[in-house]
Amino acid sequence: MLSAVRSLLFIAWLAITVVPWALAVLLASIFLRGDPLYWMCANWLSVAMWGCRTICGVRMRVQGMDNLPPADRQSPVILLSKHQSTWETFTYPTIMSHPLAYVFKRELLYIPFFGWAMGRLDMIHIDRSKRAEAFNRVVEQGQRILAHGSWIIMFPEGTRIPRGQQGVYKTGGTRLALATGAPVVPIAVASARCWPRKSFRIRPGIVDVSIGKPIPVQGREADELMREVEAWIEGEMRRLDPEAYPSS
Repeated sequence: MLSAVRSLLFIAWLAITVVPWALAVLLASIFLRGDPLYWMCANWLSVAMWGCRTICGVRMRVQGMDNLPPADRQSPVILLSKHQSTWETFTYPTIMSHPLAYVFKRELLYIPFFGWAMGRLDMIHIDRSKRAEAFNRVVEQGQRILAHGSWIIMFPEGTRIPRGQQGVYKTGGTRLALATGAPVVPIAVASARCWPRKSFRIRPGIVDVSIGKPIPVQGREADELMREVEAWIEGEMRRLDPEAYPSS
């Protein structure tokens, strides 16, 4: 019962803060572009996740931050992460030193206020019904975004996966890495332990995040490279959240 009340308070916190922040972003986008506008949006995410931590009692424990290039180095990186809930989509921009460009379905742009503000950022929104055209768009925009100094983040399973389960790892992220030459960095995150998939019933606890070492892509094949990413992520998931994988 208490977690339900806390979850409702957190939803109210999101609604109360996102409307004025999104309106401010839309207004600022008339004058600002690029990194300043991105960090303005990331600041709202910090406020949102402060609410998640304070109201719902969700804390995080991050391992492997030293595997990422430092903030003062413009090194291209493609992050390939496990995806269990909204938590990681909100949290990653608040802990990464470089701006992140998400690859996401364009329908998200129609979400009032949140989607409108996101549409002002330099990210990659695709029409998933046109797969060949969509991937060409990802490569074209990805090369430009990486050259600018931002990092690209993708969820290889394509959607949020229930706790303790494993989706099909698609090769879009490794194909992009091969096309751009950027190394891939695998990330495991056990967020569904506190914030389950497709739910706003949030439980207090610790979300563990593990960031792997960059994997060079030169001389690799997309399928083989993704199998390595998948093996690392799924192995880490079983280490981070052993209760969710009793058979392992």
